[in-house]
Amino acid sequence: MIQVGNLSKAYGQQVVFDDIGFTVNAGERVGLVGRNGHGKTTLFKMILGEERSDDGIISIPNNYKVGHLSQHISFTEESVLKEGCLGLRPAEDGRDETYKVEAILMGLGFSADDFMRNPLELSGGYQIRLNLAKLLISEPNLLLLDEPTNYLDILSIRWLIQFLRNWKNELILITHDRDFMDSVTTHTMGIHRCTIRKIEGPTQKLYEQILMEEEVYEKTRINEEKKRKETEQFINRFRAQATRASAVQSKIKALQKKERLEKISEIKNLDFEFRSEPFLGKWLVEANDLSFSFAPEVPPLIDKLSMTIGKDDRIAIIGKNGKGKTTLLNLLAGELMPLSGSVTHNPKLKLAYFGQTNIQRLDPQKTVEEEILDTLPEYNRRAARNICGIMMFEGDKALKKISVLSGGEKSRVLLGKLLVSPANLLLLDEPTNHLDMESIDSLLEAIDAFEGAVMIVTHSEMILHAIATRLIVFDDGKVSVFEGTYQDFLGRVGWKNENNGAVGRQAISEQSKNTNKKDMRRMRAELINSRSRILGALQKGIAEVEETIMQLEGQIEKDTQALLDASVKGSGESINTLSKSIHESKARIDTLFDELAALTEDLNTKSGEFEERLRDLN
Repeated sequence: MIQVGNLSKAYGQQVVFDDIGFTVNAGERVGLVGRNGHGKTTLFKMILGEERSDDGIISIPNNYKVGHLSQHISFTEESVLKEGCLGLRPAEDGRDETYKVEAILMGLGFSADDFMRNPLELSGGYQIRLNLAKLLISEPNLLLLDEPTNYLDILSIRWLIQFLRNWKNELILITHDRDFMDSVTTHTMGIHRCTIRKIEGPTQKLYEQILMEEEVYEKTRINEEKKRKETEQFINRFRAQATRASAVQSKIKALQKKERLEKISEIKNLDFEFRSEPFLGKWLVEANDLSFSFAPEVPPLIDKLSMTIGKDDRIAIIGKNGKGKTTLLNLLAGELMPLSGSVTHNPKLKLAYFGQTNIQRLDPQKTVEEEILDTLPEYNRRAARNICGIMMFEGDKALKKISVLSGGEKSRVLLGKLLVSPANLLLLDEPTNHLDMESIDSLLEAIDAFEGAVMIVTHSEMILHAIATRLIVFDDGKVSVFEGTYQDFLGRVGWKNENNGAVGRQAISEQSKNTNKKDMRRMRAELINSRSRILGALQKGIAEVEETIMQLEGQIEKDTQALLDASVKGSGESINTLSKSIHESKARIDTLFDELAALTEDLNTKSGEFEERLRDLN
């Protein structure tokens, strides 16, 4: 376990942590949430010893290994497989455990042909994946993952979720993908207003708790301010009367002793809408027999694709990295010319394009305000400042130069440029990579409200489930149009190449043939013990939630009867109190039923996983 106590950190006048403390216990998988710039990565650096605190302690046991996903590229071996094997711990009996490395590499999207490649030949994204593979193979006591999905595609993300669900040691995870986090973690820890709090359960539970606490605080503050004003009026009214001198002095002393509650400062959210350009036709863009290749001698990325984009479409482009998703957007936008076939734009098309490479088109020497004005010169400075404010560049922040902005801030500038561009088609290439959870929620709301078509490239299954009604799927070496939602796709078609888990299990099964019966019995016993521990905890949680629901329902019955009695007696105070109690109990029951559904689903999933692993061992 790791313990943090009385930790404080500030950069000049900017306080990051103010006397925070928490514990990560054995086997806990903790999701770390908080706004961009509020200290998540700083906390990781402090745990790793790369950043010093101003005060407080971080207590890490002796011989306790902390591992993190490094962005630093430093390879020493001649092949991907040999480099991956550097993460292996020596086996107690000297067995060759290369099969573990192969299973993890395949899960992260490497093919068997990649195993013999030199790591330095890999793309930047795959080099980070290799670092991630080495980290997972090394099995540290505490695993620190900071936005691991930024370098993964949808298939490797699905594999990583299953891998981390079975992680036996401790884990702290930072990710902007709420569904990914909730699928993996047992606890949520939030950095909020320079403090930190940790709860058992998903992100939504933490946010609801924070919201409730701040509502209670604000009501208490308003009530105390009212009492303070009444006391001050009493003091001013009777200060000059000798007969009331004692009472006045008593009130003054009481007022001086009572600490004044400060009003909670507002934390600004992205809150915006895309500008819709009216469109009355049926289709915005039409592609016929579209084919494209970057070189004549290589197979085409896109081969004879035909499709149309209607005025209300919500189309997601999905598939592994490097298969042509961004290329397709560029073809549809007219930024690339097809090898054959055609892309036809409706004369009334108004296109707005958010792309990862578009960040490079921002002028480093210009300010945020100047970039907004460049997009729509007829805007005056006041209108441009309003857009800057919406994108959380208030006041002088709008005068910051692009060169000093973080990746997330540059993404917000690009979104701001889209806001001032009237459009009836949005092309969005992984727009959430540098946004925090709250900003992603705002983006999804803006997409939902947009009166035009949206085409988006994303690896986030949360976004796919939320908005996609049609899909363009890059899978199994070809591209096709799927008419239906992402859930329809998973149920009716599924990923052809989603066999990495099977490959990993086959490698383990082959290795198991070479182990003796004693090893098999030990592995089986460990798996059964793990199943008992994990499923037992889930069953206990389900029983506790069910018991709480029954207690609350019983309390509602009592309060309802008492409310009837109070109504007969005409007791206004009792009626208000009981009505509030009944309302709160019903709201709590609704929340508990959501928890119960999540726990039951988790229990069923994990039960199936354990049964499958036991069958593999057999």
